[in-house]
Amino acid sequence: MKNNVKSAISRRRFLSNTALTAFSFHFVPGHVLGANPPSNKLNIAGIGIGGMGGGNLRQCERENIVALCDVDSKYATGTFKRYPKAKAYKDYRIMFDKQKDIDAVVIATPDHTHAVITMEALKRGKHIYCQKPLTHTVYEARKITEAAREARVQTQMGNQGHSSEQIRMLKEWLADGAIGDVTQVFAWTDRPVGGDPWSDFAVRARPEDTPPVPESLDWDLWLGPVAYRPYHPEYHPLKWRAWLDFGTGALGDMGCHIIDPAFWALDLGSPESVQATSTHWRKEVSSETFPRASIVRYKFPARGNRPPVKLTWTDGRILPPIPDEFEKGRKLPGSGALIIGDKGCIMHGSHGAGGLRITPEAKMREYKQPEKTIPRVVRGNHEGDWLRACKDGKPASSSFEYGGSLTEMVLLGMVAIRAKDQNLVWDAKNVKFKNNDAANELLHIQYRDGWHL
Repeated sequence: MKNNVKSAISRRRFLSNTALTAFSFHFVPGHVLGANPPSNKLNIAGIGIGGMGGGNLRQCERENIVALCDVDSKYATGTFKRYPKAKAYKDYRIMFDKQKDIDAVVIATPDHTHAVITMEALKRGKHIYCQKPLTHTVYEARKITEAAREARVQTQMGNQGHSSEQIRMLKEWLADGAIGDVTQVFAWTDRPVGGDPWSDFAVRARPEDTPPVPESLDWDLWLGPVAYRPYHPEYHPLKWRAWLDFGTGALGDMGCHIIDPAFWALDLGSPESVQATSTHWRKEVSSETFPRASIVRYKFPARGNRPPVKLTWTDGRILPPIPDEFEKGRKLPGSGALIIGDKGCIMHGSHGAGGLRITPEAKMREYKQPEKTIPRVVRGNHEGDWLRACKDGKPASSSFEYGGSLTEMVLLGMVAIRAKDQNLVWDAKNVKFKNNDAANELLHIQYRDGWHL
């Protein structure tokens, strides 16, 4: 990050999570009902519809899908065909300028363009569903969180497990004292070597050949705010997650799913420090891609009467130690988490505490379930919960107020991975590390000319 970007962060000196920062732009007031009051249907646009975005839109089909935007018309062919009445665009800015009937947008582009698109939608007063992680950088996460608070629209980050039954059960169990005071959490994933199409690119250097850009693709728009580089199929489609300029590695990809249950149930908030180490990181590619495997250690302070928590994240098939409470033959899932208390252990799988169990199984069978005190999302439908919020004005389960905080915490681990074996002390109020100027340079990137938040 260039010095002028670092200075921009310093100048803004972000306030605490409960305070608001002044903005130089004016937000259009958000509305609750859709543009079609008699039917109370929302007019929805999709931005980035070739992958997850297409699936998100299918969950919104009871509303009006009125506009579709993707920089690669071939990759998004299936979604364009599914909604033939929707107007088609390549540039989301042109879409917003031309089509005034849009109430809400679904954003599912690669990570590096989430923030700029989301901010534009916020400025225009649109309700927003944005895929996880909410942003590409820590700086963007804080800015988007504050901007959404100011805009007063309904938002949802796409960590769909946060609308599940199991994540609410976990929070109720911990409040009930099912495993006592929690002081340690382990969370892990087998990515990036767990079958992902980008797994074998995690230790490669930037390709040197420059194949022609497909006719269907607007490469400049795909790059968005990041530094220009020639097109190559090792970036688009699918493989962009491994590259620092575009993705957020295994932690950014899966942390918003796997760490989410503990982060929410334990009210962890901002860490006080984070450090990381990694494997298979060769000098010639360290500035381009994420490593094959990493270990990230967060420390969270005490919260009220809750003790401090140490959270350890591992990826690339590095697993945590097997708890003493495990029965013989019980194995850890490929992705999941262990929540360790002074009276026991809880394990769950990947998204939203799936497979939630107290261990050993005998203790699970003996446990008397507490009363359900947390409101449930109907059928656990994450997109549906957002649509409901757009109409009744009550925030969705993973609004940007929460999703931004979770994303910020996750991306601090990404910075620690890049900082390599440094113990980074975090100043959440001022959005900077207290002890490492070099790591502060990694909190944001220098945008290309013409791009801004």
